[in-house]
Amino acid sequence: MISFEDLNGYQVQLSFQQGSFSIASKHVLVLAKHNGKWLLTKHPQRGLEFPGGKLENGETLVEAVIRETKEETNVDIVELEWLAEYMVLDNIPFCKTVYIAKVGYINKERTSFETDGAFWLSSEELTHSDYLSFHMKDDGMKAILKKVIEVGNKWNN
Repeated sequence: MISFEDLNGYQVQLSFQQGSFSIASKHVLVLAKHNGKWLLTKHPQRGLEFPGGKLENGETLVEAVIRETKEETNVDIVELEWLAEYMVLDNIPFCKTVYIAKVGYINKERTSFETDGAFWLSSEELTHSDYLSFHMKDDGMKAILKKVIEVGNKWNN
C-alpha cells in the first residue's frame, strides 16, 4: 500500500491488490498505449489526463471504463486488465479502479465528446507536458506508471 497526499491536499491510499478497501469503487481510470503513445483526453478545466469517470446505475466497472473512454476519446479499448485501486480520503471518501487496456479501434471522426477528445503523448511528453491535469502529477500516478512498465511489453506497445 502506498500513501501520499494529492495536489488538492487529500490523503490517498493506492494498492495493487484487489479488495484492499472497504468502500466499493464507483470511479474508473484507464491507461492505454497505441504505437508508443499514451491515450489521454483533455478536460476543459483540468487539462490532459487519462480517460475515466464515474459508474452509471447498473454498470460494472469494466462497462464504465469502456463507456467513459468512448465518450471522452471516441476510442474503443479491448483486453482490459485490472491494475490498481486507490481511495481518496476526501470529505466523502471514494475509491477509483485503474485498468490497463489495448486500443481496439480509433474513430477519427469528431463526435460529441464530454472533453476535447483524444490526445496521444509519448512517454517523454507525458512526463514533461505543461498541460497535464493535477491528477497526472502526484506520487500515485508515478507509481501507477511504474507498475505499468513492470507489467511488461504486452501493455507497452
